[in-house]
Amino acid sequence: MSPFAAELFGTMLLIILGGGVVAGVLLKDSKSENGGWIVVTLAWGFAVAFGVYVAGQASGAHLNPAVTIALASAGKFAWGDVPAYIAGQLLGAMLGATVVWLHYLPHWAKTPDAALKLGVFATSPAIRRPFSNLLSEIIGTAVLLVGLSAIGTNKFADGLNPLIVGFLVVAIGLSLGGPTGYAINPVRDLGPRLVHFLLPVAGKGHSDWGYAWIPVVGPLVGGVLGIQVYQAVFGIWLWSSAGIAVAVAVAAYVREGKS
Repeated sequence: MSPFAAELFGTMLLIILGGGVVAGVLLKDSKSENGGWIVVTLAWGFAVAFGVYVAGQASGAHLNPAVTIALASAGKFAWGDVPAYIAGQLLGAMLGATVVWLHYLPHWAKTPDAALKLGVFATSPAIRRPFSNLLSEIIGTAVLLVGLSAIGTNKFADGLNPLIVGFLVVAIGLSLGGPTGYAINPVRDLGPRLVHFLLPVAGKGHSDWGYAWIPVVGPLVGGVLGIQVYQAVFGIWLWSSAGIAVAVAVAAYVREGKS
């Protein structure tokens, strides 16, 4: 599988499972209607984990332009490969949202609230304050990249890493997701929002394009910020540790010479 195809299929599965749980919780007459925030955050975490399982060996399973661009900004990924990755991610997100629409097809007409229907596809703020909403997305995505960077420095049993990443996403959702619905991924919001705009969703309202820039810009800024902060802190710790080790060695040498 090519990296483009891996990012496409991995992101598509991510949105099928993630968007699917939101549809089940929000849409009328679903058996999981009103399942609540815990159900949503757990399912999104597992969605990320299984998306990573699908794409990991072929592409590294970024599934998120914020991750791709952050890695490139840190010199850990080639800038020349960025467009293909993001194209696969965006197309995968759109296909995944289309599958969710088809899967819950009878429920759209049964649901009178247009805002709930949009909520299946895209995020929206609990309190609409553009600066605060942007800051929330920046912080959430920065935490994601700090967490991913830390996970990468640890060794786990074979095949366990994707689940650990999924648990990280659950933690972000539970702790930081309340203000904006934690997009923390530009295509997770933009791809399904485009699908909402394009598809004949029964009784849909507007696609809220006035807010749409926040879950795109916020994660992109937050991702670069997170990985740079992690590298800076780790670099300081590394050089401080090396300095202490050298000082101890010199002191021991001097003391031994005197004795």
